[in-house]
Amino acid sequence: MAIKRILVPVPSNGCDPSEVGIPCKLMMEAGIEVVFATPNGEKASTDTIMLTGAKLGIWKSVLAARKDAVEAYLEIEKSHAFSNPISYNDIKKEDYDGIYLPGGHDKPVKEYLESKKLQNCIAGFFSETKPVGAICHGVVLVARSINEATGKSVIYQYKTTSLLNKQELLGYNMTRLWMGDYYLTYPEITVESEVTSVLENKENFIKGPPSIFRDSPSKMNRGFFVKDRNYISARWPGDLYNFAAEFIKMILAAKSI
Repeated sequence: MAIKRILVPVPSNGCDPSEVGIPCKLMMEAGIEVVFATPNGEKASTDTIMLTGAKLGIWKSVLAARKDAVEAYLEIEKSHAFSNPISYNDIKKEDYDGIYLPGGHDKPVKEYLESKKLQNCIAGFFSETKPVGAICHGVVLVARSINEATGKSVIYQYKTTSLLNKQELLGYNMTRLWMGDYYLTYPEITVESEVTSVLENKENFIKGPPSIFRDSPSKMNRGFFVKDRNYISARWPGDLYNFAAEFIKMILAAKSI
């Protein structure tokens, strides 16, 4: 069986350590080749507040990356793949069996979310029905990707989830007194509001069960994802293990390039 190759674009700075670390580690352990891409082809850096909990004060244990996620990210950060990314301009969608889009909420991620190169690439993956996985703010990037034939978002007629209003605003309200709008990538619109606005039917946005506890290898049922054809989405780091396991199944079952 040919080795599957997955593209993982990230911003130069500000990617979420949990959403990069856990899925990429699990994909590599499953024998999938992971190729990272950054805007300029230089090694990316993560959101250190999420990685270390610095500045989160009393909410560190609730909001920062969990120990297993930190360990996974630090392992990935040292890998040859992460240290030697390609640039967005060098991406050729035909070289990959699928694409994974992690999130991150600090302002530097805007270069990732607003990249027309990535949006066009994602549209190409949808047109060829290759696996597309997105979590948290990564779903914003998918929502902004346009199907040339229809002029609408590639997920216009798909079911999806994303970071929820209540999750985004909770993080903001818990920390705004000393961190300002750090938790609001776009203060003028929430992730859920933007994603819902591109859907044909607002009922196709699935919020899922209450997101109180994070999942783990031994508590997979805590995680939630929405799968629709070649596309799978999830809400926050608490969904990562369940989401990654299903995405890996999709990749391994997909037709090889």
